[in-house]
Amino acid sequence: MTTDNTPEGRAQAPPEGEQETPVVRDKRRIDPETGKVREATEQETTEPAAEGTSPDAAPDGALAAAKAEVAELSDQLARRNADLYNLQQEYNGYVRRSKAAAGEQRALGQADVVEALLGILDEIELARQHGDLTGPVGAIAEKLETTLAQRFGVERYGAEGEEFDPELHDALMSTPDPEATSTTIAQVMQPGYRMGEKVLRAARVAATSPE
Repeated sequence: MTTDNTPEGRAQAPPEGEQETPVVRDKRRIDPETGKVREATEQETTEPAAEGTSPDAAPDGALAAAKAEVAELSDQLARRNADLYNLQQEYNGYVRRSKAAAGEQRALGQADVVEALLGILDEIELARQHGDLTGPVGAIAEKLETTLAQRFGVERYGAEGEEFDPELHDALMSTPDPEATSTTIAQVMQPGYRMGEKVLRAARVAATSPE
């Protein structure tokens, strides 16, 4: 067996009986003992990129993918906002319709109650015309009429000399009058009642009209 006795050979060859110790490089970015990020060594920063890849290719691809994901998420957010807006509008419309319907039902209920009392109101008006509306009964009748007028807007109407209105009056008879210039009420046979704009009962009258 020949040996290299040159200085270079003696420097490179390991001592007899000893094996060359392998060199292990720890490339972990986090120090397992301290838990801190290690600074890149000069060798790591100068290592060439993997074969077949370009140093700029990976960042550009990741950026494009990120932009695509952001665009998709933005589109989904816009769609969800539109759905939420439509749902809120539908709910607001439902609330408005419910309130309007509740008000209408309440007005109808009040009108039904007042219509049931019209016969009593007629009796009160007849007693007043004959001078019989006196004493405690008269006071109660006055209080009833006042309550209906103030709380529910109930109004009795129809008087002689008023101009005839087919929306408010029901003519049971009509007499021609050569001096009349318009159709007027000559006699009120039964007064009418209205509650606000709603006519509960048209006044029944006798009217005179031009020839």
